[in-house]
Amino acid sequence: MKQYLILVVPALLAQGCLSSKEEIKEQPLKMIKQIDFSHVKINDNFWSPRLNKHVSTTLPVCIDQIENQTGRIRNFENAAKGEGKHSGFFFDDSDVYKALEGIAYSLINHPDPELEKKADEWIDKIEKAQQPDGYINTFYTLTNLEKRWTNMDKHEMYCAGHMIEAAIAYFQATGKRKLLDASIRMADHMMRQFGPEKAHWVPGHEEIELALVKLYQITQEEKYLDFAHWLLEERGHGHGSKDGKGTWDPDYYQDNYPVKELTDISGHAVRNMYLYCGMADIAVLKNNTEYMAAIHRLWDDVVLRNMYITGGIGSSKHNEGFTKDYDLPNLKAYCETCASVGMVLWNQRMNLITGDAKYIDILERSMYNGVLAGISLSGDRFFYVNPLESKGDHHRQEWYGCACCPNQLSRFLPTIGNYIYAISDDALWVNLYVGNTTRFTLNDDNVILRQETNYPWDGSVKLTVSSTKDLDKEIRLRIPGWCKNYTITINGKEVGLSQEKGYAIVYDWKSGDVISLDMDMPVEVESADPQVMENIGKRAIQRGPLVYCVEETDIPGHFDQLTLTPDTKFQTSFENDLLNGVKTVNAKNGQQLITFIPYYAWDNREAGKMKVWIDYKE
Repeated sequence: MKQYLILVVPALLAQGCLSSKEEIKEQPLKMIKQIDFSHVKINDNFWSPRLNKHVSTTLPVCIDQIENQTGRIRNFENAAKGEGKHSGFFFDDSDVYKALEGIAYSLINHPDPELEKKADEWIDKIEKAQQPDGYINTFYTLTNLEKRWTNMDKHEMYCAGHMIEAAIAYFQATGKRKLLDASIRMADHMMRQFGPEKAHWVPGHEEIELALVKLYQITQEEKYLDFAHWLLEERGHGHGSKDGKGTWDPDYYQDNYPVKELTDISGHAVRNMYLYCGMADIAVLKNNTEYMAAIHRLWDDVVLRNMYITGGIGSSKHNEGFTKDYDLPNLKAYCETCASVGMVLWNQRMNLITGDAKYIDILERSMYNGVLAGISLSGDRFFYVNPLESKGDHHRQEWYGCACCPNQLSRFLPTIGNYIYAISDDALWVNLYVGNTTRFTLNDDNVILRQETNYPWDGSVKLTVSSTKDLDKEIRLRIPGWCKNYTITINGKEVGLSQEKGYAIVYDWKSGDVISLDMDMPVEVESADPQVMENIGKRAIQRGPLVYCVEETDIPGHFDQLTLTPDTKFQTSFENDLLNGVKTVNAKNGQQLITFIPYYAWDNREAGKMKVWIDYKE
């Protein structure tokens, strides 16, 4: 396998998402919906400890930073009083909203009256900071309201988008509408300012587009969907302006062409991900075939020419994004954690649209490597930037002045269950292999899914589907792109199967059957695309979905002389006492022994050098 997966563009299906309060219902035609994480109880050795850490450590860290260590919540308090200074960056409101969204998601599967009380306190402060006309942004409220809506790069709509997402999450978790109603007032305020026959606006940082789609889905108010579409259509027509005087970099802001004409990713990585998510949503809900064609072209450009083996994207610190195709330095790689989360969000949409497993392959790659590397095993330290090589001076931090990534993780981690299953009119789709018990209602039938696995350490999975009625659905089991050999049995008997778009299709099954998938998971030696000059003469190690790296602490004294050859022998060993339990890959090359650990686990021990790509001698 090369660093880029060269695959075909699939046919079009339709997309949908289920809120935590909705019954899962079959839809006409070919609709694929995720099964919402609120129905999924994860209980495995890999993800459960991380979800527990999210509740016990990560959320409290975020709350403490927002309340005590920074001025983020005080900005709302000051804005409500109409006095005092604004502290921090002009976009810091978004950190409060993202952490609040993380709280909401945590409450869904881990009810906690004290945590809910804390959220209510924040929401009261947010609502009191809102202006009578619905506008809310503490930066302009505390600096100069007359300057609001004069600079497209000041993240007013970006913050509003995160407010909307947090409001919907909290409404779904608790049924409480206060923040949702405040968000609706802000959305209506924006629509009074901008739109057809009104002022132009190009959001400097995308996010509002996908949030408005969610607002449409929760309210069924078509105007929010139309406004999201209008904002996308504003791009590429010369309307962008950073200061009202024309200062603007169209490539950086994805404003270089109308979005339907886009072919190449450019500029800031996270902004691109949110843009593509918004385009995917509109493509489905508006049946926009031009958007659909564009996001397929863009996916090819991102994955085949601009993605790291970790699923990270964005090679340049200069613009937190992209330079030219195949420019993928290891030491100076940017690979922002938020961008990897964005890859998960976008690729899930692409999978739901197409029913093609190749998108889940990328989702999984980004999630297990690019995203998980962004948070320490203790849950309280974070990476903003995720390089593929370190000279020993790159470390996780307790917090950042620009703290988008810690708060992004706080809202992403509790939703891992969103990506495991999906359902359509004719199939149950199994996308990720995570131990869990899932319960949902389908056409008045109670359905229970049980998945048992030690993934990602081995490739054995047992799935049991129980229902009171005949589901009359095939089961589609994703066969990961890294898997070359697998077997599927039903109640211990091997069955012949067909495969389509990366899924093995199980037709003949009944309630209570144990469906077993056994995937070979050998150590793979990976080479980069030859156009990646940085990695000529180098190799990387991958096993299953995990990319591996070498840390100096395991190989003191000769770290810089490490080499792999065609004769290198590999062995794996599960180390219970190492890095909260990991399967290491040990490479023996003559007298040289190299210990590889999962990339996500680096920088959790002694400071030292690290690298993913190792010199290779034929």
